[in-house]
Amino acid sequence: MALGRRWEGRHKALPLQEHDTGRWRLEGVEKHPRMFLHKALQEKKRKEIVMLHTLIRQELLSLMMSARFLAAVVITLLLVVANTVVLLDEHENRVASYRQQETIHRQKAEAAETYSFLELFVERPPNPLSLFSAGLDKRLGTTVEIYHGSVPTLSSMSSRSLENPYLNLFSQIDLVSIFQVVLSLLALLFAYDAIAGNWESGTLRLVISHPVRRGSILFAKYIAAMVCLLLPVLMSLLMVMIQLSLARSIQLNTDDFLRIGGISFTTIVYLSVFYLIGLLISTTTRRAATSLILCMFFWVVLVLVYPNWSRFTLNPVGDMHAEGRSASQQIEQIWEEADREEQRFLANSPLKGEPPEFYLGSSGFGLNQNSSASYRRARTRRFSTSIVDAASEPLVPHFQNYYAFVGATHIRLAEKAGLVSEQRLARIDIRRAVWDERLMKFSPASRYTFATSAWAGTDLNGMLDFSRATQGYRQTLIDYFQDKDAFASRLWFAYDQGAVDWWDLPRFRFARAGIWENAQRALADVSLLFLMNLVLFMVTFLIFIKIEV
Repeated sequence: MALGRRWEGRHKALPLQEHDTGRWRLEGVEKHPRMFLHKALQEKKRKEIVMLHTLIRQELLSLMMSARFLAAVVITLLLVVANTVVLLDEHENRVASYRQQETIHRQKAEAAETYSFLELFVERPPNPLSLFSAGLDKRLGTTVEIYHGSVPTLSSMSSRSLENPYLNLFSQIDLVSIFQVVLSLLALLFAYDAIAGNWESGTLRLVISHPVRRGSILFAKYIAAMVCLLLPVLMSLLMVMIQLSLARSIQLNTDDFLRIGGISFTTIVYLSVFYLIGLLISTTTRRAATSLILCMFFWVVLVLVYPNWSRFTLNPVGDMHAEGRSASQQIEQIWEEADREEQRFLANSPLKGEPPEFYLGSSGFGLNQNSSASYRRARTRRFSTSIVDAASEPLVPHFQNYYAFVGATHIRLAEKAGLVSEQRLARIDIRRAVWDERLMKFSPASRYTFATSAWAGTDLNGMLDFSRATQGYRQTLIDYFQDKDAFASRLWFAYDQGAVDWWDLPRFRFARAGIWENAQRALADVSLLFLMNLVLFMVTFLIFIKIEV
């Protein structure tokens, strides 16, 4: 009996614990529906992640085993390494020329025995990052004369040709140009059959038949292709860094490495734009051959044609020649005013007629209406002499007063003429450059060029930084002369009582903009490239989810 009760009790408990498992689960679901739904979603998400990893791995292996990936690695490495050798040799020549010119300028300045005979020139140092993005670094001059009677501007830079003129053929082929042209083409070659080729072969229908989202298919193709494009870039940059570390003429600091990182990041964003252009074309076409033809067409237009299109457009800034003539006339009038003020000063001075000649072979003091800075400087210097004779000694104080007046007048009017020159530069050259940049706003190749030159400091802002540095150095020279009372000094025009000692002459120092300034200047162009990526991916996704396979 007891055994029967135990069996009966155990038998009665079984329907609730073991036999009626379906009812037990149903009651559990009714009691904890959120928990089971959460587990189901987690399982679905896990399967999607596994499928995404599988798709990425398959796409990556397929691309890496292809001939185009091998071609991308070989072509990029050969071009970058070979071109870096040429660029390093050119940079070493530029550095040697820069140091030689600095020595010549310093010796020439120290050889001046009077203040008026000082010829002071400064050199713009070669930018080591011009190897990556040349920008305007090699197109503009590097030598600027510092003179108190003239304000240096961007147009005041004079250029010196290289010893070997044929090196100019290679000077503009920087590393960014290789990435801009070659890798953008390779990005399109990676993308042209990404969808169209799979659609023709039937593999696209097979992949979509699996429980995988179409967005995951696009994302897997994008990730795999960008990894394959990133590898040649990183390998070539590694080779470049090894070459730079072996070069004696290049010393990179922390900011330079960060700038190189910014250039590399911008390169990846730029290549992403072209891959997405190819992916969009491949999605909208059903044949790989048609997609390839369209990709080549858009590559020619976006990389070769459109960036050079602005130079053939109508001039949006008005008649540049008329504005240039107007500015030149204003500057001429300013220096005519200087001549009139000098004549009024001489009218009340004992220096009448032909003053005593302090320089043998001089043709006299006569005023000339030529208003060029070089003539004004030469006209002032021709009274300089080594010895003042006894007959001329009584006029020395009057010459000191004259040069003090002329020096102050030239400084004051040079500021006015410099302002006109800056306005002309802003209205004509800089405004045209800004307009061209706006026209190129929708060109990824142009945006890439502008962004990388901003990172490297070889853009227009970098050149303006040097121009502002020369203007600051001119003011430093003026302060130096005023502290020495040089304009009213006998040493301005004669050294018979002792030559000028230039031991404390201020030295010119130019420091490039900081890394954060470079980043801010590149931010607009990098942001536009990011926006292009987002728009292209969204358009491709919307088209791909609606096509019938």
